[in-house]
Amino acid sequence: MSSAVSRYFTSSIGRKQLIALTGLGLCGFLVAHLLGNFTLFIGSDAFNIYAHKLMSLGPLVYIAEAGLAAMFALHLGLAIKMTIENKTARGQKYYMKTRTGRGETLMSATMPYTGLILFVFLILHILQFKFGPVYNTEVDGVFMRDLYRTVVEYFQSPLNTAWYVIAMAAAAMHTAHGFQSAFQTFGFNHGTWTPKLKILGIAYAVFVAGGFAAVSIFLHVKGA
Repeated sequence: MSSAVSRYFTSSIGRKQLIALTGLGLCGFLVAHLLGNFTLFIGSDAFNIYAHKLMSLGPLVYIAEAGLAAMFALHLGLAIKMTIENKTARGQKYYMKTRTGRGETLMSATMPYTGLILFVFLILHILQFKFGPVYNTEVDGVFMRDLYRTVVEYFQSPLNTAWYVIAMAAAAMHTAHGFQSAFQTFGFNHGTWTPKLKILGIAYAVFVAGGFAAVSIFLHVKGA
């Protein structure tokens, strides 16, 4: 049993499926995160209450964060490994495919680069918000962190807002291809379903990346 599991994790298809599975898991997290961020449109109290309720979950928050970190690390590590292997083990057939451009799009060709942008964005995002300036406020007699103020102050900078929008453009390209590619990895590759999955992937990318970008622009304009 253990040898079978080991062979799966070290096989090309096994690693591709793990990349796909972790990628879809991260896509689900982004939707949940975006829906929470939509409370920024409502106002400071709504967002601070939302953030406070999350942190009030105690150990569950740290378990969830650890799970997300592990998922992201696995996704990134396997993706880097496969990218390096593909570049160092190219054959003539691979070169012919690349030169003809068959099966390759701008989104698929730039996956390593958009992934790198998102990695840098994630590190900065955590430093800027989770470990950023801490203010306190009171809502309905409950004292809590004023995370709304931290976020608004960050987006008052045109450079910060521009960087955020650029990162979201990279996220749109990365997830649009990754979403439909993940399903193809698990065998959903059909003349009827593949075009629909591509459309669904683009719709997902526009909704998520566009939603985050819209929040940043809204807060920049409001802060200004």
